[in-house]
Amino acid sequence: MTPEVGEGLLSTWGNQHLSVHVSISPDDAPRIAGLTLPGDAEPALRRSALPLVDISLVGEGREGTSGKRHVDGAAAHRLRLAWDKQGNGLIPGERDGRGHPSGPWWQLAMQDPATGLEAITTLSLPGDGHVLRITTTIRATREPVAIEHASSLSLGGLAAGARWEDDTAVWHAANPWSGEFRWLRATLAERGLVDVGMTRYNQVGSKNRVALTSTGAWSTSEHLPIGVLEDVRTGRLLAWQIETNGAWHWEVADRYGDLYVAGSGPTALEHGWAAILGAGESFEAAPASVTLVQSPQHVPAPGRAPHVGDDGGASALGAALTAYRRAVRREHPDHTELPIIYNDFLNGLMSDPTTRRVLPLVEAAADLGADIYCMDAGWYDDEQGGWWDSVGEWKASTSRFPGGGLAAVLRAVHDAGMKPGLWLEPEVVGRRSPLAQALPPEAFFRRHNQRVAEWGRYQLDFRHPAARTHLDEVVDRIVGEYGLGYLKLDYNVDTGAGTSGPSGVEPHGAGLLGHGRAMLDWAAGLMDRHPGLIVEGCAAGGSRTDATSGAVFPIQSLTDQQDMLLLPPISAAAPLAIAPEQAGIWASIDGSMSDEMIAFALAAPLAARFHLAGRIETLSAAQRNIARGALAAYAGLRKTITGGMPLWPLGLPDWRDDWIVQGTVTGSETLLVVHRRGGDPALSIPLPGVGEGATLEVVFPLWGAGDATLLRRDGTLVLEVALPDAPAARVVRIVEPRA
Repeated sequence: MTPEVGEGLLSTWGNQHLSVHVSISPDDAPRIAGLTLPGDAEPALRRSALPLVDISLVGEGREGTSGKRHVDGAAAHRLRLAWDKQGNGLIPGERDGRGHPSGPWWQLAMQDPATGLEAITTLSLPGDGHVLRITTTIRATREPVAIEHASSLSLGGLAAGARWEDDTAVWHAANPWSGEFRWLRATLAERGLVDVGMTRYNQVGSKNRVALTSTGAWSTSEHLPIGVLEDVRTGRLLAWQIETNGAWHWEVADRYGDLYVAGSGPTALEHGWAAILGAGESFEAAPASVTLVQSPQHVPAPGRAPHVGDDGGASALGAALTAYRRAVRREHPDHTELPIIYNDFLNGLMSDPTTRRVLPLVEAAADLGADIYCMDAGWYDDEQGGWWDSVGEWKASTSRFPGGGLAAVLRAVHDAGMKPGLWLEPEVVGRRSPLAQALPPEAFFRRHNQRVAEWGRYQLDFRHPAARTHLDEVVDRIVGEYGLGYLKLDYNVDTGAGTSGPSGVEPHGAGLLGHGRAMLDWAAGLMDRHPGLIVEGCAAGGSRTDATSGAVFPIQSLTDQQDMLLLPPISAAAPLAIAPEQAGIWASIDGSMSDEMIAFALAAPLAARFHLAGRIETLSAAQRNIARGALAAYAGLRKTITGGMPLWPLGLPDWRDDWIVQGTVTGSETLLVVHRRGGDPALSIPLPGVGEGATLEVVFPLWGAGDATLLRRDGTLVLEVALPDAPAARVVRIVEPRA
């Protein structure tokens, strides 16, 4: 059976927001006994508490359990604390300043006496905030080891009462292409995880689990690497995220009548991963972050499992995670300047730019007030549509831009008062590209001694110097030659399990992880070389909306959705996964739309990042005025967006909701974006956090000034919105008098 948990002395560490209680014993592995909020009693150390880091080695596996679960690695139970130290500031041993901020930290070094394996886990509270960050480095000190699982997060003792199957709900987010951020909620019983009663016979538990796994290089192509456990009785929420731009796994399961959550990057079972370490070599597990919040307006609902709604604690979670994401990301002026980008792809040129098509869009974008014109895919295509499997050299087409070439078109962007940008897909090389033969075979993903191909493309391995040298030369050339201020990096194929690497013998999952880390390091490096260059992260819409990418790219693409009626549920739910000022939201408009539909499309980016799109050259003079009004309003909202926290007064949106409400709140201001797609023509929005004396302004569209009013009902401020037509949208700012 699994070794018994030792008595242990609980050591408490944390800050004014969150405390972590760790059991320290010379006879047992360090274990997190629990997380607490201010005012909570110290938790008891339960038998279900898990080792601080779980490690499973080839030749040993797990102890006391069997099945697919990622707990109870034999090596994990043997770990003993060797030393620990605490501090406040930059964390010792962190590689650089990218995504590693100062704040309280606690390092615990553990050793396995049987193998000499060493694990150094760092607990930190970046920015002295509400979110605990966990990083672990594992080193082989005496002898080689082969690791098949290394946890990012291992936390037990989470049962919300004796009937945990009904008293605990799990939230997760499906992330389908063009329908991203679809949050779902169900009790554990509804997900098939129940107390089977076997702990009465000294058995571990059911062997089942509620699990999500992402394979391949699209880290968020099916689900977000985020989960939430909710105590249905109290409204307390435990949320976590696995921080990687590649493969990941998390699971919730029962153990000794209790519950645990475990998460990691790639594993042997799910991803064909292993870390094979020689003496002196080390491996860094994917970081994880976890927070604990209390829903401020929770109404107990025993035996009931409502959908996420009526806030449900989402706003409290959004505030904690947004502050954390701002604390750990790489600094960039774009985070506060928030320039407006016009991108000619969506419902516009759709990868078919020419001088004749682009110049009218340049004139229109400048006239409306855009700051950046980004020419999307196709600028390198001399075959008029045959570029998909020939990309790689990234040289401008000569046939598309007669006369002065692409340089002349981008000079027109400069002359119009905007910064030019270009689209690039750096990780792929088309089968027909000359580069496919020019680069060495080891510079590409390979499996079973064959170059990996997907949809006519090969994948570069960014750990190979030839691949990075080629791409450094490409970026330096196009940035210098065209005076670029913006670069959109896309990734439209997922080449699967990974690569056997330049050596040809690396486990595939390890190769994928190594490439993903190298790609982000490369992206950060090019921004170091070109200060002020804005680099957008994109992968088939929102297929890499993970925390690790968000810590590097100042702005990210969230979706490829082309129907503006379907965009609001995507844009409204996004802030639970990404800081609003980094969330690129499309606003695609053209002259065929009604005034209300134009306003509907332009409303969503007013609480995020503006990706203006569509055939804007077809807008009439009156329609241009509507668009100018939105872009002018955005100028006055930048400080609210960059300093505010997400708010969902009606809860996270369903895909088919008639009304969708997204908000941003600062100390004295509440910004609400209200979309109506159908249903009743009027809506009441409770705002219990807004105090007396608040004033209301409809900031967009200007004709909507009379469509929203503030009332006080039973002591709570309520925003009443009446929109007789659908679709329609209003952007409302509510300002409270300063104390």
